[in-house]
Amino acid sequence: MILSETLSKIYQNFTPMKSIIFALILSLSTGFSTSAQQTMKSSITRKEYFPLPDSVTGWRTLTDNKKIKKVTGIDKAKLDQAFDFVRSTTSNGGLLVVRHGWLVYENYFGKGQREATPNLASCTKSFTSIAVGILMSERPDLFPDGLDQKVYTTSLMPPEAFPLPDPRMADIKLGQLLTFTAGIRGNNPVYVNRKTSTIDPVGPDGWYSMVDEYTLGLKDGIMGSVPFTTKTLWCEPGGGYSYASASIHNASIMLRHISGMELEDYIDSHLARPLGWGRWGFGYKDQPLVTHTPGAGGIALRSTDMLRFCYMLLHDGRWEQQQIVPKEYIQKATKTSPYNPHYRYSFQFHANSDGDIRELPLDAYWKGGSGRHFFCIIPSLDLIVWKLGGGDGQYSIEDTGLPEPLYKSEVTKPINDEQVHNENSDFIKIMTMVISSIADGKK
Repeated sequence: MILSETLSKIYQNFTPMKSIIFALILSLSTGFSTSAQQTMKSSITRKEYFPLPDSVTGWRTLTDNKKIKKVTGIDKAKLDQAFDFVRSTTSNGGLLVVRHGWLVYENYFGKGQREATPNLASCTKSFTSIAVGILMSERPDLFPDGLDQKVYTTSLMPPEAFPLPDPRMADIKLGQLLTFTAGIRGNNPVYVNRKTSTIDPVGPDGWYSMVDEYTLGLKDGIMGSVPFTTKTLWCEPGGGYSYASASIHNASIMLRHISGMELEDYIDSHLARPLGWGRWGFGYKDQPLVTHTPGAGGIALRSTDMLRFCYMLLHDGRWEQQQIVPKEYIQKATKTSPYNPHYRYSFQFHANSDGDIRELPLDAYWKGGSGRHFFCIIPSLDLIVWKLGGGDGQYSIEDTGLPEPLYKSEVTKPINDEQVHNENSDFIKIMTMVISSIADGKK
């Protein structure tokens, strides 16, 4: 009995895979009691599923249509229809769907494939936000006021940020920096109390918004023929919303200064390794002025590892027994934020808490990126959707620094001109099609 109890305790500390192997071995042993075997069998049943790295066994999958419908309530034929539409939106890409922890759909076209690591553009912003959430938990001494913490101080920002080009920057709170309501110039239109307006000049966009000198307001620049600046705020901190990539890049500058690590290294140690990612990196290697890991774009990630990131978010920042990101931060980041009463953008996630998109549940949240990538998480449906996109250049080694895997050349459907300019409608249509694949009574 003592031996059985001891072995049971040892068993409880194993990972799920090791636990199962251990249980099978011991069940064959004549000296291992029935009660101990029952204890372990019960524990196996209770253990929550988390996927192992793809280099081991990867995601658990279902391929039989009847089993998919029985276990997850999803009609695979309807996902095939959604995939047909996805193919019409970009030259390269894919569609992946996870429900109840099962990878029930994974299909690619063009340069899209499981091993592809394209530049995922603004999807990166969510990773930067999550990294900041982790940083806050590691260094609470630097954030005594939490999300109300004033950011532009010598303890949080590097010396080159001072003197501030606009004295009003001293009042910017972290929550405002993360929700794009800090007053930092970004794209048009801007929103004030849900009403649209415009600003002139605009702020930097694309790779320009990933250069410290531009985002800190040390110098102005020109994007093609469009001048930009961040030397002056376009409104008082908190006074309006502008999609300002410079704002989240400045958050990564803060993280770099505090941690002494590049954002890529920080993500590697705090997310990539614990979650078991395969090869990954950051893009914009072809832009010589981008000398640090960009906080506003560029993460180059395999599709099944994007699902791991989303699965961690779905579990409120937890991966197996480790709380990777504070649960409180996840809950605030993925819902409409009091730091942004102007638009449905929280801490680098779009949130449907106010029901602005009627086709989606209120708890849906998502993020997209140039190239028509997006992920969407719906906790009430236990659902994750990853839509891979990207132009040819986003897959190139010149951009990401990662060798491009071989792919089967194919002729994709022509992209309708109207669709090119209607990315938001495409997102809603794809998500509506995926949600409709969930059979009645299985939600």
